[in-house]
Amino acid sequence: MHLVAIGGSDAGISAALRARELDPSVDVTVVVADAYPNFSICGIPYFFSREVQPWQSLAHRTHADLEATGMNLRLETFATSIDVTGHRLAVRALDGTESTIDYDALMVGTGALPSHAGIEGLDTLGPEDGVHVIHSMGDTFALDRFLETRNPQTAIIVGAGYVGLEMAEAFTVRGIRTTQIQRGPEVLSTLDPELGALVHTELTDHGVTVLTDTTVNRIDKTGDALTVSATHLGEPVTHTADVVLVVVGVRPNTDLLERAGATLGAGRAVEVDDTMRTGLPDVFAAGDGVTTHHRLLGTTYLPLGTTAHKQGRVAGENALGGTARFAGSVGTQVVKVFDLVASRTGLREHEAAAAGFAPVSTTAIADDHKRYYPGAQPISIRVTGDSRDGRLLGAQLVGRLGTETAKRVDTYAVALHAGLTVEQVSELDLSYTPPLGSPWDAVQVATQAWSREHRQAVTA
Repeated sequence: MHLVAIGGSDAGISAALRARELDPSVDVTVVVADAYPNFSICGIPYFFSREVQPWQSLAHRTHADLEATGMNLRLETFATSIDVTGHRLAVRALDGTESTIDYDALMVGTGALPSHAGIEGLDTLGPEDGVHVIHSMGDTFALDRFLETRNPQTAIIVGAGYVGLEMAEAFTVRGIRTTQIQRGPEVLSTLDPELGALVHTELTDHGVTVLTDTTVNRIDKTGDALTVSATHLGEPVTHTADVVLVVVGVRPNTDLLERAGATLGAGRAVEVDDTMRTGLPDVFAAGDGVTTHHRLLGTTYLPLGTTAHKQGRVAGENALGGTARFAGSVGTQVVKVFDLVASRTGLREHEAAAAGFAPVSTTAIADDHKRYYPGAQPISIRVTGDSRDGRLLGAQLVGRLGTETAKRVDTYAVALHAGLTVEQVSELDLSYTPPLGSPWDAVQVATQAWSREHRQAVTA
């Protein structure tokens, strides 16, 4: 039995590890396009902030650790095509040498590529010009070289999602005056604007200039200066900086599987079932290049590292003939922005309405622990539930670093996974001691606020 996994990030390595764990006699080859298997892309901003040093620390496992599991790593090797009938993968090495690898089962984890969002200039300007994306270790080294050799004093970050916010902090910590440009009405568009505004304030309090309702159209270079041309509320505006970082999302990297005959689905990602099968014989796929089963939405495209790990593990088991199934995601996410933590799980109100629910929401503010114990901090919590049956649909939380906001959102995530109602969250037996919580935890204070406001609608 020979399993070939394409991709050295979360999904590919997870599949390889699971297969070797279940059957150490299985031959496993992992084809990796670069020289950096199993590196934490999510940790890159903390390399730039100098909280993580050296860059080798970003490796979940070293090259030697991975090979010690018995897998064979083919680094700096690019998968070019799949012969589905012949069960053969064509690859090209860094020196241009082409060869093939026979397989009994194939797992494709080619991930996603940075989106350009229609911004002109990104096809011609690159790292040497001071225009960067940050999606791989290669991107990381290119930006690090630019910062070290050019010593930029000003930066523009296009995009205010998770990575954009983390990089705004990293640039600021390094003394770079940073402007963050966001197309939507507020930063962190995965939150409702009233909570995103709290993140906005945190950025400006730390010296970041935040421009919302601003759509970037073009980036030009004149001499050493970069000019970003944009539209703000219908009016043209320009901004200049020494370095520009574009982080406006990703698109699934589907070329290899699409050419092999796989079907594309939501978000133009490759369609897979809950066993991670693609519909092509003995070909599995997982991670940021495939569709995701969302427990509230059904099939969607929602690229997350946590999901990629789980899907890869399922694919690795089933490639050996197993019957594992991906149980689904509820979209749980969290980000630290300076001294603030923002998190969400499930659906926001407009997302739930579009999915056919009857959502209503309530925002509450609850202390992270008993106020009489020193250091209590408020957490803003927005709970969304279905007005027809009281089912919990989603939650959003923003609190200071140290309020355990990241772990509290996990309580809601578990409740969503289990299909609990909002009121059932209040019945959960959660831990309590004055320095860490309250008899009614903050997550329950928020669900009780929702019940007081909406119980009549649910029981009507």
